[in-house]
Formats: sequence, structure tokens, C-alpha cells
Amino acid sequence: MAIDFTLEPELEAIRLRVRGFVDEVVRPAETRLLGERDLDRDSYIKLLFGLRDEARTAGLWLPHMPAEWGGMGLGHVELAMVQAEAAKTYYGPFVLNCQAPDEGNMHTLLHWADDAQKERYLRPLCEGRAMSCFAMTEPEVAGSDPTLIRTTAVLDGDEWVIDGHKWFISNAHRARFAIVIARTEDDPEIPQAANSAFLVDIPSEGWTEVRQIETMHGGTGHSEIRLDGLRVPAGNLLGGRGKGHLLGQYRLGPARLAHCMRWISQAETALDLMVGRSLDRFAHGSLLADKQGVQWMIADSTMEVYQAKLMVLHAAHRIDRGLPFKSEVSMAKHFVANMLNRVIDRAIQVHGALGYSTDTPLAHMYQHARWARIADGSDEIHQMRIAQRAIAAYQEHGTTRAATGDLPL
Repeated sequence: MAIDFTLEPELEAIRLRVRGFVDEVVRPAETRLLGERDLDRDSYIKLLFGLRDEARTAGLWLPHMPAEWGGMGLGHVELAMVQAEAAKTYYGPFVLNCQAPDEGNMHTLLHWADDAQKERYLRPLCEGRAMSCFAMTEPEVAGSDPTLIRTTAVLDGDEWVIDGHKWFISNAHRARFAIVIARTEDDPEIPQAANSAFLVDIPSEGWTEVRQIETMHGGTGHSEIRLDGLRVPAGNLLGGRGKGHLLGQYRLGPARLAHCMRWISQAETALDLMVGRSLDRFAHGSLLADKQGVQWMIADSTMEVYQAKLMVLHAAHRIDRGLPFKSEVSMAKHFVANMLNRVIDRAIQVHGALGYSTDTPLAHMYQHARWARIADGSDEIHQMRIAQRAIAAYQEHGTTRAATGDLPL
């Protein structure tokens, strides 16, 4: 029987090590990082990066990268268990150096960069000496359609000159470099071959951070960027001319799934809080846990977290096996993002006014969760692609089976 949802003993041991590290090391420090307003900047940085040193010492560094780059060499199924444990805390993924957008950029550089680019850009990321960003989205065109990108890169001698406008570039305020997607081809054979990717050092002349965009959860490094006559050496072209779309899609598949892994952890935390509150709160003659309306919210949330875990594990399995995974990742991303919003919303409802306050983490989680339905492809784009694949499967095979996971049942 090939289907087995258990972990090998050594992997189960890693999962428990991550859980122990998060509970015993990260969580106590996070209480200080998030709660003590008198913690000055130097103390904050020393405490936060000290946690990274402890992760290295514990052998829990870079779970997604191969051993030759200082990582744990875990596949996507194995990474799911690590991300799920790490994301039980706000800083967990950062401490283990598997946070977005750096994680996705590491995968991208490992696959697309030449040896010199890897040493200059990937090595510092893996060693925790640098942070990065991925600059594709633009305010003037729909972010869900990269073929509309207006930022241009024109070859001038041995340099590319980039002009354009980017926004919602996560981590740009803290990044040492960016992967910038720009249009290089005027008349490509297909629209998807118009763009190329470039490695851009930050700061650089012509790179201007206009502002950090204030979002529902505050100003946290989602920047608006102007690119005016930015010159980049020809050697900073990443992956070849016209490969920007392929590179972006390669990056976004596993990156979307990594988000899902972290979102499942957040949803499970919300479910735990919901059940804990229902067992603690007495009203109108009984505990909330005894009331059918609350039980339905708990039941729906439990089933949805279970569905989400199965979808993510199956999509990760397909990536690890080298099988087509776009449809499965799209379905997982859409479902998990919406599940996260629903579960947190129910948890707030069960907590009543307390859930709406900032006395619990739920309000903060809810602000972040709404972003999940937009980031890395909006709900509607994923639904469109899922439908197109189902229709194509039926047209080719006379059945939609291949579009529903191609599972043996």
C-alpha cells in the first residue's frame, strides 16, 4: 500500500524538535519581542537574531534548502510539518530562515541562478546575512496578469536600463537585493515570453522607495518602488531573456504552498482558541461547548482544517515526485486561504467582544488573513484556472478526473 500518512521515525523526531524549539525558545522570547514596549531597537535586534543563532545550533536552520547550502534538505511534504510547527508563532519561520519572500527567492536562485549569482545573492540569504524581495506587481496593471507588465529593461552596451513602477513589494524596505521582473521583448512569439528577471542590488541609483504602503495590519514593509534609469550589469540577468514568466511561475508554485502550510498553522491555533474559550465560558445555563450553534462552528472548522491538511500534503507530494502540480496548488491555495478567514472569524465570534479586542491574537490574525485571498493570485484567478483545467481534462479524456487530484479513487 503506497499511501501512508505517517512520518518516518527520523522525520517525526525533527517535527518534535521543531515543536519543542518553538515552545521552549521562540515563544518565550516572542512574548518580549511583541509585548515589551520599552524594548529598544538594539535589544530587539539582538534578541531576534540571537534566536536565529540558536536555531542554527539546534540544527533547525533552512529546512527547505539542501545540505550543501547549509540546510536540512527537506522535501515539500517534510517542509509542511516544519512550517506548520514554526508558524504557530509570529517569528517562527523567520527564526528558522524559511520565511516569505526569502524562502521563495532561495528556491528561485537555486534553480535559475548561475554559479556567480548564487555566491553573490543566494549564499548571503542562506547564511542569514541578507534579506530579499520579489518585485513584479505594478499599480497601473492587474497584478494577476504578468503579461501586462509595463516596467521595461533595455540593453545598453553591457548594462540593462530599467524604468518602471512597482508596489506591494514585500520586504523591500529591509532587502539587500530584489528580483525584478521587467519587459525586455517587444514582439514575443507568446505574451508569456515578454518578460525577464534581473537581480538588483539595494540601494542602487535609480531605485527609489516611495513609501511603505499602510495596510489593514499596518505598515510592515510592503513598499512602492520607482525605477528610473536603473542600470544593472548584463550579468545580473537571471535565467535568460524572456524567462521571467517561467521563473515567476516556478517560484510561485512552491511559495503558494509554503503560505498554505503557515496558514494551516494559524487556523489550527484559532481553532484551539475557539475550543478553549467554549470550554471556559458559561452563559444561559451551560458552557458554550454544550450549545449546538457553537458546536457547529467547531465542527465546520475542524473539518476544514482537516481538508486543508490533506490538500497541502497531496500537492507537496506531487511536487516531491516531479508530477504536475499547478492545479493541485491552485486548489489548495484558494481553499486554505478562505478556510483561514472562516476559522478565525468563527473563533472571534465564539470569543465575543474579547475576540474583537487585541487581548487575544485573533484580531491581529484576522487582519493578516484577509491578505491571503489576494496574495500570490486572487481567489478569482485561481478559480478561473481550476475551471479551465477541469474543462481541458474533460475535453481530452472525457472525464474531469485528472483535474481533481488524479487520485486512485
